[in-house]
Amino acid sequence: MNNPTYQQCSKTVMDNISDPNIRFDKDGICNYWFDYHATAKKGLIHGKEGEKKWQDTVAEIKSAGKNKKYDCILGISGGVDSTYIAYMAKKANLRPLVVHFDNNWNSEIAVNNINCIIEYLDADLHTLVINWEEFRDLQRSYLKAGVVDIEALTDHAIFGTLYKIASKNDIKYVLSGSNIETEEVLPKAWIFNKTDPINIADIHSQFGEVQLKTYPFFSIFKKKYYLNLKKLTFIAPLNWAPYNKQKVKEIISKEIGWVDYGGKHHESVFTKFYQNYILPTKFKIDKRKAHLSNLICSGQLTKEEALEELKLPLYNPKELIQDKEYVIKKLGFTMDEFDALMTSPVRSHYDFKTEGPIEKHYPVIKPIKALYKFFK
Repeated sequence: MNNPTYQQCSKTVMDNISDPNIRFDKDGICNYWFDYHATAKKGLIHGKEGEKKWQDTVAEIKSAGKNKKYDCILGISGGVDSTYIAYMAKKANLRPLVVHFDNNWNSEIAVNNINCIIEYLDADLHTLVINWEEFRDLQRSYLKAGVVDIEALTDHAIFGTLYKIASKNDIKYVLSGSNIETEEVLPKAWIFNKTDPINIADIHSQFGEVQLKTYPFFSIFKKKYYLNLKKLTFIAPLNWAPYNKQKVKEIISKEIGWVDYGGKHHESVFTKFYQNYILPTKFKIDKRKAHLSNLICSGQLTKEEALEELKLPLYNPKELIQDKEYVIKKLGFTMDEFDALMTSPVRSHYDFKTEGPIEKHYPVIKPIKALYKFFK
């Protein structure tokens, strides 16, 4: 099969190298441009309406948390988004239980940022330190399998941890740093369902060597239980006011003492190496294209500025040598073993078992679900 002629979006920097499923209209504008603006039109609530939305939500959170030690839960990584949410929570006089998931890959800057957040909030910090032997074996399994979304392992555990801790402490609201203006553009080919325990378990069963005793698997059944029965609600307040990344960095640096760690999600040593080396080397994916395109869509960057940034190397050569040696050694590979994995065939997550709808695994629910819909 002949490779398609190279094409880049006329509005963004997305192209048919970074995403084989990209679509262009007659003017060369890609689907991500239109998808972003459709989502932004529905999901962004700015101005007085956005202010009222946040104020009303804060009132609901405080009411639900009255006479409780905490009125909401906040997951932090030391990154920009969660740090700014902490700033918003403080300004609103909320009482969050702060949760951090430590997968043993935190950068020193991230640790310092987390300490600054806790000091700023004067809040309790619940840190879940993952069993390193198990987590390393999971990451090794994903690398051996050749699937793209290695970060799903961390995200899956974070979701499971947040839901469980919120329920245990009778907290009804989770403050989320997810947002449209910096995180909406992301090809589906680059990621996989973060809440699929079946996929994780099947990949590990074929490539893992360590028994998983403590990894916080999070099934669709548990998710529905927490959302529908425990009434846990996720709040994304960054969509209720203009969210300019550069301005936000200036605010949290001044108010909290936050320190910039260099790139998007580089608060994690592994994430930095994954995005800047593993993805482009093995999967031909440069995640900067999606991130920069998102900033173009939200008016925070011009296409010309984005193209100039893409000319910069993904890695400082000295840092690459240091990080590669560190990551490979920590994962327990030899350099030759790891390099071989970077050239081995890419496989889809769908080559392995997936969770699917809840009734697939709990057949007894199917007639109950049908009956519920009938009487609803």
